Amino acid sequence: MNRSIKRRSFLGGIMAGAGALVLSGCAKVAETRIGASLIGSADDWHKRAHRLAGGRAALAREFDKSDLSPFFRGNGSTDVDTDAYRAAAEEGFANWKLRVSGLVEQELSLSLDDLRALPQRTQITRHDCVEGWSAIGEWTGPQLSRILEMARLKPEANYIVFRCADTLSGSRYYESVDMVDAFHPQTVIAHSLNGEPLPVQNGAPLRVRIERQLGYKHAKYLTGIEAVASLDDIGDGKGGYWEDRSGYQWYAGI
Repeated sequence: MNRSIKRRSFLGGIMAGAGALVLSGCAKVAETRIGASLIGSADDWHKRAHRLAGGRAALAREFDKSDLSPFFRGNGSTDVDTDAYRAAAEEGFANWKLRVSGLVEQELSLSLDDLRALPQRTQITRHDCVEGWSAIGEWTGPQLSRILEMARLKPEANYIVFRCADTLSGSRYYESVDMVDAFHPQTVIAHSLNGEPLPVQNGAPLRVRIERQLGYKHAKYLTGIEAVASLDDIGDGKGGYWEDRSGYQWYAGI
C-alpha cells in the first residue's frame, strides 16, 4: 500500500470517529480547549490540547451564504511590489505556476488552469486573525491532499512548506504544516473568494486555506509547495515567517 493511500485510510478512520468542530459565532479568536493529550510533540501543549479536544481530523464550522461578510479585508501583505508580479496580474495570472518540489517522486509545475481542472472544494468558513478580527468568506480550490497525491510524497516527508511571492522586511513569506493538516479535507489551495478570482489584497492568484488555524498560517501569493523531512533548515527553524520573528506559535489552532 503506497503512502498516500495509507494516509487517506488513516485520516478516513479518524474522520469516521470524529464529530465536527463547532465554533460559536461569538467565540474569542484565540480560544482553545485545554486538556491533557497524548498526541503531538512534548513541547507544544496548545497543539496537543486542541487536537485532543476536537479530534485530529475534525472539521472547522462551515457557514451559509447568508453569513458571508460584506467585506473581506486584506492583512499583512496586500500586494507584491515586484515588476514580475505586476506583469502577472496584468495578464490575469495566465502564466502563474505553482511548483511542487522537495521530497516527492514527481515534481509538478501547475498553472491556474491545471488547478481548476482538478476536483474542487467550496467551503464557507470564518477567518480568524491573531490581531482580533474575523471575517466569513467562501473559498474554492482543489484540496492540497490531491496535489500531494499527484506528486507522490516520499516516506521521509513530514512537513509541507509554503513558499510565497510577497516579502516583509526584505524576506519572502513562508509557512508550514504537518501531514495531518496537509491532508485535512478543508485544507485547499484557493483560487477564488466568494465566487470570484482571488483579489490581489487577499493573495491572488493562490493562497492556502488551513481552516482550523489562525490567519497567519494561510500563506498568500503562493508560488511553491515543498515537502521536507524537518523544519530545521526553513528560516530560523521554527516553521514560519512570524514564528521565527515574533514568537507566534507554529501550531495556531482555533
